[in-house]
This record gives sequence, structure tokens and C-alpha cells, in this order.
Amino acid sequence: MGDRAEDSVVGVLRRWEDSGGVWRVVSRSATRLDLALLTCDAGEEMERVTSTDPAVLAFVGARAGSDDPAP
Repeated sequence: MGDRAEDSVVGVLRRWEDSGGVWRVVSRSATRLDLALLTCDAGEEMERVTSTDPAVLAFVGARAGSDDPAP
């Protein structure tokens, strides 16, 4: 994922959710998120995403993961 443009991270997260996967916040600061993309069945980490994009920070908000209600 490191070679993907920042502006596509929200799309990646939405597609991951739409395909049944779950994402979780691994670490968070005011300007950076580290997210784990997990399988839907065993919760195995498949990939990590790091972003400083304000659109990604806004999309994730205060949620700990994709299974938390969106604001």
C-alpha cells in the first residue's frame, strides 16, 4: 500500500469494508493514522496503511475501527 496515493486511502478503506474486511486503528496522533487491514474471517492482518491526509483523518474520525458507528 505504500505506493498508493494518499487521496485513494479512503477509497481503499471503503472497498475493504464493502468486501467484508475490517480495518482497525493501530496508532493515532493529531496528524497521522496507522491502520491495519484485517480479514473478515479470522481477523488476520493483511496490510498496514499509514496516512497523514486530512480526508483520511476525517473519514476515520474518533472510531477505533470500521465496525464502530460512523459519526
